[in-house]
Amino acid sequence: MSGTYPCPKGHISGEPDFCDTCGTRIEGSATPPILVEAPPVAVQEPPKEKCPNCGYPRSGPFRFCEDCGFDHSTGRVPQMETPPPAVPAGDWTATIAADPEYFALNDIEGVTFPAQAIPQTVTLTPPQVRIGRHSTSKGTMPEIDLAAAPSDPGVSHNHALLTFTVDGTWLVSDVGSSNGTWINDEDQPLGAGSSRTLKDGDQVHVGAWTTITLHAPA
Repeated sequence: MSGTYPCPKGHISGEPDFCDTCGTRIEGSATPPILVEAPPVAVQEPPKEKCPNCGYPRSGPFRFCEDCGFDHSTGRVPQMETPPPAVPAGDWTATIAADPEYFALNDIEGVTFPAQAIPQTVTLTPPQVRIGRHSTSKGTMPEIDLAAAPSDPGVSHNHALLTFTVDGTWLVSDVGSSNGTWINDEDQPLGAGSSRTLKDGDQVHVGAWTTITLHAPA
């Protein structure tokens, strides 16, 4: 005998499924059900919060919007401050004079040095100051006009350009003059299109006799 099994009605059965005395099904004898795995249920993520300023989806609990920079904590868009344009701490000035030493170096035949010329001091106004000789026909009206008496015959109508920089200094550029733009006592002039940063006391020589000396703010 392989074993006995208790019948729900108190009999002892030798069969495991039905009582061999009364025929009652023995508890636990039923064929176990076949389990069918249910397909996974897709979990829908809750919709992402959108930036109230630009509508861009918010990625997690980050404070600032990745698109427009909106601050979710303060409810404001950070304002980018534009740096103010460069302005001089004070006025740079330039003294314009007929320079006999520079004239002697040029030794231009047929040109007479204007011995009675009086130096003039002008204020340099940013962002640019043109050096040349005015011409109605050419439409040139430079801020430093060397066509006025005494007229320097060696200066081109568009000779040179002074430009104020973000560092608070001026630089000089030759804009294609015929006779060159010279700095201090250098042996070679600026090439056409070349620039040079100037400091207090630097001299720019143009034309036959004109020397322009720069003065920084006091």
